[in-house]
Amino acid sequence: MNRILSALALSIAAALCSASEPPIRLAENVPDRHIVVPGDTLWGISGKFLKEPWRWPEIWRMNKEQIKNPHRIYPGDVIVLEYDANGNPQLRHLQNVSSSKKLQPRIYSEQNSEAIPPIPPNVIEPFLSEPLIVETENLNSAPRIVATQEGRVFLGNGDKAYVDNADPAQKVWQVYRNGKALYDPDNPKQLLGYEAFYLGTAIQTRPGSPATFEINTVKEEMGRGDRLLPMTRPKLVDYVPHKPDVQINGRVIGMYGGVSAGGRGSIVSISRGKMDGLEIGHVLALERDRNFVQRDENDRKMKVAIPSERIGLIFVFRTFDRVSYALVVQSDGPVEVNDFVSTP
Repeated sequence: MNRILSALALSIAAALCSASEPPIRLAENVPDRHIVVPGDTLWGISGKFLKEPWRWPEIWRMNKEQIKNPHRIYPGDVIVLEYDANGNPQLRHLQNVSSSKKLQPRIYSEQNSEAIPPIPPNVIEPFLSEPLIVETENLNSAPRIVATQEGRVFLGNGDKAYVDNADPAQKVWQVYRNGKALYDPDNPKQLLGYEAFYLGTAIQTRPGSPATFEINTVKEEMGRGDRLLPMTRPKLVDYVPHKPDVQINGRVIGMYGGVSAGGRGSIVSISRGKMDGLEIGHVLALERDRNFVQRDENDRKMKVAIPSERIGLIFVFRTFDRVSYALVVQSDGPVEVNDFVSTP
């Protein structure tokens, strides 16, 4: 009975999906199978099979729970392209098997290699553990350094700092300094938060008011007035690339590294976050509004707006209430601040 209900639910989901979405388009020269190798990512594999890689959950027949908690895929596994009774493409996952060998009795052991990630982890790792955004509601309550070790203006490894308003139960902290204010380009009066300029870490050695801290690691000089956030372990999420369920419309508000333009592999901050319905794994389209300056019949300058043009795709990997960070996974040209992002 449970199998019948599950099959019925999948059929209904597929019918609803097909009613609202165009047919899945396979990539050019699509393979009939792919053997997973170290260095593969979910995004890279989905691009081998699909012209629109964010439709990965559809070809896997995933529901919302499976998108957030997918089956892990390891090097040596095989992804097979098949077709259902209606001719619709679907993928099947074979766990580390070889069709060229006969099946023989063997001892099964726990998988000891790492599952492949959604996107390259080395690119986003620093952005998972360091503070990136200070939200406005947390600004005034954040502990701050009120005094430094005698004879020190700036602090280094092993120096003492005295911090006001620190939670005595929290031992390890990250030290940061407020960066530039981030405003919504579509609503310039709306303050989204502040960029956090990461300085290093400190350990609370003696609680109190103020509490005594010892500087543990230093990335940049720190001193009086700098703020602290509790050190937290990044949440590891087995996210799958997928498009948002709601319409998202926002802007690129920053490029990591202070540059004015980027491309594939760049990290961008965007003006939408969890409060707008964004979550880890969402894929958004990058678009640019274009205006040409022309002259009319009286030789006066005039702006002519032409339709926006898609220039790439981004993959959201960290979300805050009103701001998110994303990796540019595809670009057909430079990505710039104020480019538009939207549901593909």
